[in-house]
Amino acid sequence: MDFWTQVSRLILKSRYIILVIIAAFTYFLSTQMQYMRFSYTEANLLPENHQVNIDYNKFLKIFGEEGNIIILAVQDSTIFTPNKFNAWNKLSKNLDSLKEIEFTIAVGDIKKLVKNTDEEKFVTEPLYDKKPETVEEVLAIKHELFDNLPFFDNFLYNKKTGTIRSVIYLDKDIVNTAARKDFIFNVLNPTIKKFEKDYNIDIRVSGMPYIRTMNAQNIIDEIGMFVGLALGITALIFFFFFRSIRATAITLLVVSIGVVWAFGFIGLFRYEITVLMALIPPLIIVIGVPNAIFLINKYQQEIKKHGNQAKSLQRVITKVGNATLMTNVTTASGFATFIFTKSQLLKEFGTIASINILAIFVLALLIIPIIYSFMPLPKEKHLKHLERKWIEKIVTWMESVVRNSRLAVYSITVILIIVSMIGIYKIKVSGSLIEDMPKGKEFFKDIEFFEEEFGGIMPLEIIIDTKKEDGVMSLATLKRMEKLDETIEEIPQLSKPISVLNIVKYSKQAFYNGLPNYYELPNSQEKNWILNYTKNSSANTHLLDNFVDSTGRYARITTFMKDIGTDKMTVIEDRLQQKIDKEFPKEKYDVSMTGGALVFLKGTNYLINNLVISLSLAILLIAIFMAFMFRSFRMILISLIPNIFPLLITAGLMGYLGVPIKPSTILVFSIAFGISVDDTIHFLAKYRQELMANNWRIKQSVYAALRETGVSMFYTSIVLFFGFLVFTVSSFGGTIALGGLVSITLLFAMVSNLILLPSLLLSLEKKIASKEILKEPVLDILDPDGENDLDD
Repeated sequence: MDFWTQVSRLILKSRYIILVIIAAFTYFLSTQMQYMRFSYTEANLLPENHQVNIDYNKFLKIFGEEGNIIILAVQDSTIFTPNKFNAWNKLSKNLDSLKEIEFTIAVGDIKKLVKNTDEEKFVTEPLYDKKPETVEEVLAIKHELFDNLPFFDNFLYNKKTGTIRSVIYLDKDIVNTAARKDFIFNVLNPTIKKFEKDYNIDIRVSGMPYIRTMNAQNIIDEIGMFVGLALGITALIFFFFFRSIRATAITLLVVSIGVVWAFGFIGLFRYEITVLMALIPPLIIVIGVPNAIFLINKYQQEIKKHGNQAKSLQRVITKVGNATLMTNVTTASGFATFIFTKSQLLKEFGTIASINILAIFVLALLIIPIIYSFMPLPKEKHLKHLERKWIEKIVTWMESVVRNSRLAVYSITVILIIVSMIGIYKIKVSGSLIEDMPKGKEFFKDIEFFEEEFGGIMPLEIIIDTKKEDGVMSLATLKRMEKLDETIEEIPQLSKPISVLNIVKYSKQAFYNGLPNYYELPNSQEKNWILNYTKNSSANTHLLDNFVDSTGRYARITTFMKDIGTDKMTVIEDRLQQKIDKEFPKEKYDVSMTGGALVFLKGTNYLINNLVISLSLAILLIAIFMAFMFRSFRMILISLIPNIFPLLITAGLMGYLGVPIKPSTILVFSIAFGISVDDTIHFLAKYRQELMANNWRIKQSVYAALRETGVSMFYTSIVLFFGFLVFTVSSFGGTIALGGLVSITLLFAMVSNLILLPSLLLSLEKKIASKEILKEPVLDILDPDGENDLDD
């Protein structure tokens, strides 16, 4: 008795115990769902020991969390009326009193730096002494701010457009925790909405903590939508093919349990829900339904042949079980290759996806035969779909093409490959932090507003190590920093920089009685006078702490980037590096660029290498599976061609359509390859069986394999096509691209496996169909007696 016969007997004899075990394990995994955590940080795509991460962690150690700023802005001329102006400043003070806030800076909080000649020190005075009660008083404050305090330009106001803003510094301890979400949704957003309603003013909100929170909520909202749509569409297609409520309900039960398991495994492993991880539950539905198609189709075929339920169920397990196991293993392998990359994000995605693909196979193999064992035999109307004429016409057309038009098939293939190769050279790499965010959402429109008004919201940090204590405040260092500042200001994709320079320049302005013309670096003589004033003063130490460390050795220059891709960022980085190398001698200074946005951009470039690694691994693993099953090197080569061909077409389309390589789209190739090779396995396994049954007559075997596997391959490909197409309704650009590209790739893969593969087998018959193909494979995945095991 072979292994699968024993498995079938065990399943059918122990069906009550198995159902109890499945129920118990499902309950256990459902309890693990409480441990699912949503990501509160940007996705770090680089390994921990990468130099970019080392530089970033060093920066965080010296200056603390950089991405803790939330910005509120108003562009409305009526804000400069007493009622609204005072309310705006009161809003800032109310927020400042909250425990989640370190401090806020608004127009009402501004303290002017003033020289006290008698005591030779700087003191601070408020911008205004009492609340303005007339429009004239408000405009006088506006004039003082806009015309006499350049220190706050591009920080609290935009002089050209009249926009003013408040800056909220979140408590650094809550920035990367769930408390941030609670604060934004339960405190900040309701407060802003009330203010907007009370004063009829539109407040713009941004900053990395706010963007990440709103984006994460979007991911949460879409998980449920994806699961519902995937269930609905696959069930609809399944019912269209089978016309059986019973079969559809059983399939939905299997994939629903699979979804619970998917969420449960995420919780069990304590992984965070990211944009990628959110795709797994609907992915399990899309991949799980084809398993049900093969199993239920086989059961109905067997019932139609002999009407013996026990025999039919046993054959479902023994004949289809092994074939679907191998196809699920190859699909899981496509995902599992991400485990071998050095990106933690992809490792987690690959781990959960591959485990759940194998889990949904086990669920289908156990649940479908067991449930059918409790049910009466299918009625005649449930078996009518096995004789559909329109499917027969499609298969007949494919056979005709393979039989009569092979030259045309090869010509079209070569043309498509050439056109695709040209398209591949047009592909760009994108590492934008916000490119994939939902563009229709209010928070995305606010991002664009802040880019236009203040030059961006994604921080780019430059950290300067002077290699000695108090080295930052030397005039030589400050002048070098000013040269770097000038270069930053010349780059339109970057905002005006903020650093200790601003404070030093403001100190000179205060020394000269607040005259704005003196907002500049002091000369060596002035520096000594100003330094004496500074030493006697405690003014502005709070701001100084943000830009110089406690020893005076390290300084930071902060600028903000617009939404730019990696290509533009590389140009900007090279330009800044050239200036750094010119102005900061390596023997005296260590200067590095960092910041969360730069880490993300670098991570995207790093992922391109991971794409090559994961795809190469997928091809290698699947080639090994082919060798394991067929023990024929020639068959391995012939099987890879129709599966690599669709990947070339997809890559070419990406180039022509302007879809860049980015963290979301790099998944397309390994996923699509792992799934599309399933069709190849089904076809070649049937072909091998037909060769044995037809005494090595090649043409007859190819046509028989095409007729008998064509229907199931068509069914499953349609389910997969529409299943992945579900992702195109996402509001995330990357998810839309992923869904559309995988759908297209699988469609091309179906055509390639049903037309190109048999054409190659016929054209190369003498070289391929040798006795080595007839060797007994390690796994006999189809009936040795020649019965149709997948479809009829």
